[in-house]
Amino acid sequence: MRRTLLALSLMVALTGCSLLGRDTPCTRADADSHVSVVWRPSDFGGADAARVRLCVGGACREQTSGDPEDPFGSVTVRLPDRIGASTVPVKLTVTSARTGDPVVQDSTRARLTEQHPNGTSCPPTVRTATYRADPGKGLTSPKGMSLQGT
Repeated sequence: MRRTLLALSLMVALTGCSLLGRDTPCTRADADSHVSVVWRPSDFGGADAARVRLCVGGACREQTSGDPEDPFGSVTVRLPDRIGASTVPVKLTVTSARTGDPVVQDSTRARLTEQHPNGTSCPPTVRTATYRADPGKGLTSPKGMSLQGT
């Protein structure tokens, strides 16, 4: 009887949160729904030469452009936990830190992508969108953006 209980206990321990190995074990990675914008600081001049402001709906976050020696900068606006499959209004404003003049202004509606950081059968389910702040084009896709120094 002890061997049977020990064997059952061992099976449950080895299968994580699944019941006797029927489901995939869940990890415990946490994540939030969000919209992000990334950029190469060198695209905006010297160290902290610009302020990058990202607004999603009524929530905004702002970050300096960073050191041109860094491969990339980013700013993220967190979304409500239960945002669901939707589109959200996104506005990007990049201003010169020296003069306050706009360098880039752009807006779009972000289609959120469903993400499962712990696997499709495990919580949480989050929705995300990521853009690149391009000095000449505004909000673009980050695909192909090199995260290496130039």
